[in-house]
Amino acid sequence: MEEPSQPRRSVRSLAWRLGFLYATFFLMVGCYLPYFPIWLHWRKLDAGEIAVLIAAPLFMRILSAPLIGFAADLVGGRRTIVIALAWGSLLSFLLFWAVSGFWQMLLIAILLAINSTSIMPLIETLAVSGIRTGALDYGRVRLWGSLSFVSSSFGSGLVIGKIGAEAVLPLLVVTTALLVVGAHLLPRDFGDRNRSVPAAPRGLKLANAHGLMRAPLFLLFLFAASLIQASHALFYSFGTLNWRALGISDAVIGVLWSVGVIAEVALFAVSGRIIAYCGTARLLMFAGLAATLRWGVMAFDPPLLILGPLQTLHALSFGAAHLAAIHFLTHAVPEDRAATAQGVYAAAAAGLALGIATIASGPLYDTFAGKAYGAMTALALLGAACAYRLTQVWRGGLVVGTETDDRQAQ
Repeated sequence: MEEPSQPRRSVRSLAWRLGFLYATFFLMVGCYLPYFPIWLHWRKLDAGEIAVLIAAPLFMRILSAPLIGFAADLVGGRRTIVIALAWGSLLSFLLFWAVSGFWQMLLIAILLAINSTSIMPLIETLAVSGIRTGALDYGRVRLWGSLSFVSSSFGSGLVIGKIGAEAVLPLLVVTTALLVVGAHLLPRDFGDRNRSVPAAPRGLKLANAHGLMRAPLFLLFLFAASLIQASHALFYSFGTLNWRALGISDAVIGVLWSVGVIAEVALFAVSGRIIAYCGTARLLMFAGLAATLRWGVMAFDPPLLILGPLQTLHALSFGAAHLAAIHFLTHAVPEDRAATAQGVYAAAAAGLALGIATIASGPLYDTFAGKAYGAMTALALLGAACAYRLTQVWRGGLVVGTETDDRQAQ
């Protein structure tokens, strides 16, 4: 009786530690995403400069996420890497206090990017390992991150409404300090299984990583997921400023952000059944269609009565797209290059595509204000079309071979 209970305790311990890390990470994101542009505006930066500073981490992710993911697959020790990145993120926010002017802030934004944007792919890699073994329900662990995002965005909105935009940076420092705690609480064997792999096969890892980018189905998935996620760029960068311009208070804006993430939590709570019913590629297509509807309506600056229900589409436009991506990477990519695949996905979807769309959002918002959501509608529709094609050609198997297959092929 004692032997079966030990693995269950280990799984529960991993689940709560991973859930706590998700929660601390999204406490920081829940303050950063809606309100960091407000702090930059308070520091007298214009829309173009704000767009560049928000996009800088996204472009840095193009290099940092795959390289750090590749290093994690190559040498193991993901826990140590996550701890170092968490401390680096905290240092970056502290440095924002000490600098002034666009160019100094850009340098710190790049430092922040190297650290903060590379943590999530490594966390997702451990979650994917849990999915493969059947030990973890990804959605039920990931929802703690969404719940903390709700608490952070709503609570930060209240604090900022009372104190002002100057409160944003202290809130980011506090939440990132909690992220450091969450990183240190990870199990000491976080991703260390790779250390048992002999050194010779590891020399083939670079070729294996390159093989991902030559797989047509993997590229089709990247196009679909990247376009759908990139369609959120205007909302992430200027959604709060646009709502403020429409006369919506900071407290209500916090509620609106929270409504979207609460809907996302509900989706994650039943994610296992949703994936089983829809299938991975079809769920990604539904996410693209939901994003098309969401941004199409937002382009007309809808009243508050419509904004609340419209925000629930975040569960599909972001939540379903992310859920589908995680399950695709779980079942379509061999475990020996899981962190590399996560890094490539982060670089493409949350780096290159989202970065380009964010840079474009600056002049678009300056020229068209809320009507600029029309451009986001086009991105989402194109992503849905790519996902539809994926439903036709992917049958649920690996899109690249295992490391053993690669060696045999050579």
